[in-house]
Amino acid sequence: MSRTTRLTPTLLRIAACTGIAALTLTACGSGSGSGSASSGSGGVKVGLITKTDTNPFFVKMKEGAEKAAKENGAQLVTAAGKFDGDNAGQVTAVENMVASGVKGILITPSDSKAIVPAVAKARAKGVLVIALDTPTEPQSAVDALFATNNLTAGELVGEYAKAAMKGRTAKIATLDLAPGVSVGVQRHDGFLKGFGATDKDVACAQDTGGDQAKGQTAMENCLQKAPGINVVYTINEPAALGAYTALKAKGREKDVLIVSVDGGCTGTRAVKDGKIAATSQQYPLKMAAEGVKAVVTYAKDGKKASGYTDTGVTLITDKAQAGATSKDTGYGLQNCWG
Repeated sequence: MSRTTRLTPTLLRIAACTGIAALTLTACGSGSGSGSASSGSGGVKVGLITKTDTNPFFVKMKEGAEKAAKENGAQLVTAAGKFDGDNAGQVTAVENMVASGVKGILITPSDSKAIVPAVAKARAKGVLVIALDTPTEPQSAVDALFATNNLTAGELVGEYAKAAMKGRTAKIATLDLAPGVSVGVQRHDGFLKGFGATDKDVACAQDTGGDQAKGQTAMENCLQKAPGINVVYTINEPAALGAYTALKAKGREKDVLIVSVDGGCTGTRAVKDGKIAATSQQYPLKMAAEGVKAVVTYAKDGKKASGYTDTGVTLITDKAQAGATSKDTGYGLQNCWG
């Protein structure tokens, strides 16, 4: 006589999670990000976890990882936070990937400090962990970092802005990211270093979260606080376009110099159109591709990537200035992302 087990809602949920485990890394619980499997079904398994799966920067990063996985006969599994800052989702993704048998994890940390315990557990189980774009705090929490030198990116646009001002007195606004976020701090500090200024020389500093609407609001606030602003540094190009919108509404778009960092296609076109004077272009596809290759190498011969690998940055502008090495928007559009 056979026994029939009645599946309660809880058991049904467990069964459903078990059934899809081979197809997705989306956790069956709260706080998890999105996930998927791609780039073949065999070979070395490599995990990629980004801050979100909608930001064009991370979309390009995923494309780079997929291409590299295909070229190296690896299997790529991916996951992302539900929003920028979703540390809980990234922690769940790390745990799921380790359980699925990945040899290495590439991650852009949403919270550079809070992700460290999850990374430590993964490394303790022999998983190679490489941070992409954003370093963990401390940087040594991961095996390696493949990223733009964000201090250099800031310096490049700072040097450019200084040269473009041609000795005129600068009244500076900085539209930053958020307090304590390493990428934002490094770009901000780099800009001031390149310009030869300090925070005491900044007439208005506002946080934008890298958002275009918040960038516009921040610029409006700065124009009220310091109407004579003539140099604007922004954390990224969405914030720069927000600043441009606010300046245009006041009829100031032609007499204020805007510089930024990112090198996305939208931002590079804005440089070509004269909305942004210059931007520092970074290369997310290269970060991810090099990361995948490093995991495959580790799987084959046990050699771990270590330390920091600079994936490069280029100043893009159509108004070159003496003393600021740059390439034009033709080059920028050939190498942009998004």
